[in-house]
Amino acid sequence: MPLPVVVLGIDTPIGLTIIRDLGRHGVPVYGIARSRAAPGLSSRYLRQGLMRAADEEGIIAQLLELGARLGPACLYAISESDIMMLNRHRARLERCYRMLLPDAARMEIVLDKERTYEAAARVGVRVPRTAHPDSFDAVRAAADTLRFPVVLKWSDPNGVVRLLEGAGLALDKARYCQDADELLRYLAPYQAVGRYPLIQEYCPGYGLGQFVLMRDGVAHCTFQHRRVHEWPPEGGVSTLCETVGLEQHGELMLRSVALLRALRWEGIAMVEYRHDPLTGESALMEINGRFWGSLPLAYHAGVSFPWMLYRLQGLDQSVTQTAYVGGIQCRFMIAETKRLLRLLFQQKKVTDRQLRWNRGAELFGYLRDFLRPNMHYFVFEWRDPMPLLRDLWAVARRRG
Repeated sequence: MPLPVVVLGIDTPIGLTIIRDLGRHGVPVYGIARSRAAPGLSSRYLRQGLMRAADEEGIIAQLLELGARLGPACLYAISESDIMMLNRHRARLERCYRMLLPDAARMEIVLDKERTYEAAARVGVRVPRTAHPDSFDAVRAAADTLRFPVVLKWSDPNGVVRLLEGAGLALDKARYCQDADELLRYLAPYQAVGRYPLIQEYCPGYGLGQFVLMRDGVAHCTFQHRRVHEWPPEGGVSTLCETVGLEQHGELMLRSVALLRALRWEGIAMVEYRHDPLTGESALMEINGRFWGSLPLAYHAGVSFPWMLYRLQGLDQSVTQTAYVGGIQCRFMIAETKRLLRLLFQQKKVTDRQLRWNRGAELFGYLRDFLRPNMHYFVFEWRDPMPLLRDLWAVARRRG
């Protein structure tokens, strides 16, 4: 019988895709959800769904109990916070599970953008011009020297979230500022805690993600996509993404692998760039040391990263590069609809004032894409329709 898998976090399309990918390969999958609205709970490929315990010790006890019942099993986690939590109890959990997630030391490096950028510079990967202010005077100095617009990002968001919450301050994943006055106004309240995000010059172009499965310094499988649409529209999570063939950006992929090798990375990772098609330059944004939001695109393109990780690290079996074609698209409909509504009715809220959209063309494209034969979806799949119905039910309940 195949080694069973436990997935912590089946509330998102990422967890749902892991269930589908492994389940279609005959792997028994057990999922743990935060909410009864989790779409993964309705997948035909889920052997059993469980509700998550209320606190950290309860979750670990739940996993240990499940592991004792299942016997040897593999453990996946979706979010960075869950990976960090599991690593705090790794020694206990390894008695029951093969941990298919990065260890604490590696995860800490990729969560710290400054350390990631330092490693990138050593292997020749371009990084955006970035200021690391440690005082409000340093913020003023950055405002005088950087080109605007700029993007604010926290070097280690998980490390500051509680500090900021305690002071009533926002933790924006990405905040755009159009000029020095806006930058100073936004960051002035952070003097209360003496902590500031990175200030990074905005890089034009589109998001380009390169995905790699590493083991022992070798890239066993690679894949790449571009973000066609994002939420928010000026840059964020992917709402419509498209496969990019491996014949493109070959030199950049070699540098991505070199960067992961320099970090002694093991397992899956996404190296995310901003690519400017006008200049051909790509600038590193971050490394995601976990399964990425556009995982459904790779799944629909036939590149089974969860299954390959299971075989490579869970079963110690070899895997080979999977061929795929460019031009396959995948949409995250809830976020894609929010994007459309912003462009139709609230374009003034888009923080990058240089971007412009034609409302009629955006509406036409949104409707036309339902008819595209190469279009797939983050949640909906004909072979497994119930997760979409559960997701729609949850949306209706929240608005009711």
